[in-house]
Amino acid sequence: MLDSTPILVGAGQFTEKNVAPEQAHPPMGIAAEAARAALADTGIGARLAAAIDTLAVIRIFPDSFNRPRMANPFGRAENPPRAVARRLGANPVNAIYGNVGGNTPQKTINEMAERICSGEIEVALITGSEAIKTAQNALYANIELDWREQDEGSQEDRGIGERLATPHEMAHGLGVPIQTYPLFENALRGVKGHSIEEHRLSMGALMAPFTDVAAGNEFSYYGTRRSAEALATVTAENRFICFPYPKWMNAMDGVNQGAAVVMTSVGKAKQLGIDPAKWVFLHGCAEANEKILVGERVNYHSSPALRINSAKAFEMADKTIDDMDFIDLYSCFPVAVEIACDELGLSYADKRGLTLTGGLPFFGGPGNNYSMHAIATLLPLLRAKPASFGLITANGGYLSKHATGIYSATPMKGAWRREAPASYQTEIDFMQSPLFTETPAGSAQVETYTVCFKKGVPERGIVIGRLASSGHRFVANTPNDAATLQAMVEQEYLGKAGEVSSKEGINTFTPA
Repeated sequence: MLDSTPILVGAGQFTEKNVAPEQAHPPMGIAAEAARAALADTGIGARLAAAIDTLAVIRIFPDSFNRPRMANPFGRAENPPRAVARRLGANPVNAIYGNVGGNTPQKTINEMAERICSGEIEVALITGSEAIKTAQNALYANIELDWREQDEGSQEDRGIGERLATPHEMAHGLGVPIQTYPLFENALRGVKGHSIEEHRLSMGALMAPFTDVAAGNEFSYYGTRRSAEALATVTAENRFICFPYPKWMNAMDGVNQGAAVVMTSVGKAKQLGIDPAKWVFLHGCAEANEKILVGERVNYHSSPALRINSAKAFEMADKTIDDMDFIDLYSCFPVAVEIACDELGLSYADKRGLTLTGGLPFFGGPGNNYSMHAIATLLPLLRAKPASFGLITANGGYLSKHATGIYSATPMKGAWRREAPASYQTEIDFMQSPLFTETPAGSAQVETYTVCFKKGVPERGIVIGRLASSGHRFVANTPNDAATLQAMVEQEYLGKAGEVSSKEGINTFTPA
């Protein structure tokens, strides 16, 4: 084991519930509390803060949009990493504010591991948080909060990142997770040959064990055990959000949660006096993106980027999926879990379980930072069973961006080295996908679809279809009459024939 080998030496989580908005932490306050827990977990406590040369903050949701969908009315930290550093008494050389995506916790760990291994940095703290529930409670109660923070010092703000949807896609409803993931779910249902009812029950059976894990997790926000039937049954409380997902199958972002990890090298850990029993090794890691735009995907029932990047991580670790003792699959919606299982060769009922936390619908979905919680949950499990291995998959966007980590307390053999992601990204970029048109006209068929609801009432149909004449793909809305929308929920619309037309930038698919 070389002194340059990167290791994780601390992990912490913080959940804030049932606190009055005036007494609750702002987002960077929650991130700092999680960071304090991670520093304490190293065994040398707050004195490690002075050694931090790199502090990275995972981007919060209110800062994650080019439009003010979730703009925070209470102000923001203008320099998030410095706001956290101030609370910890740290003064890092590198202060990083990451870009958008649930893949970024694992991706940032991959990056820091490489930079530590090369000797560019020595001690890195990565933290993230959300305080969305406090913001919601304050708005509901008409309480004014002041979350404005100004901190001096450098900041590497990486911005939004890749453009995940075009204005044309957004105009038709793509680009919002609750409206986009159902398109993948219905497409997958068609490939599996399930009826609507069969697939509804299948989703419930998949997600029910997640509720059991969440119920036993002290950091959960929505830890209520529910049966498969309860999850899958549409009721006034468990109303449809977008078909086929009732409320309890959607990621729940109304949370106050934070998680953090501390990374360094074997040599630096020895110098600092961190007990080797705390060390966890990143045996394998990789990352890759799909064709970013939803309209350009190869299909809507698979994930080449997840398959390829996870294979690279397993290759780096010299392990297989069968060697994993602990697994956490990114779980914003059932289809994210289903496709991950399909690509990894996992049974939906794998006896090891598919979540460590309880998943985003039940543990909670703290924005881009969910997978940090999965990693923070994994570390003590690996320390308690040093020969074991754990797998983390992280997903950003709409099955758009993927990162994978394979961890163990078992020391690495030889030099730590990962393959440059660019070397295998080209394999995905060159995959063939249908041509896309923004102005479709003529006979067409439905490739996949969803119906969006408002307070339990269907209000919008979204279709991704293919022109009969050319095979070109398009996105369209359906007529919003009640009969059409109800039929789309009750009847099979995959492969449905109809006519599509375009007017003033909006496409309309009218079923035959």
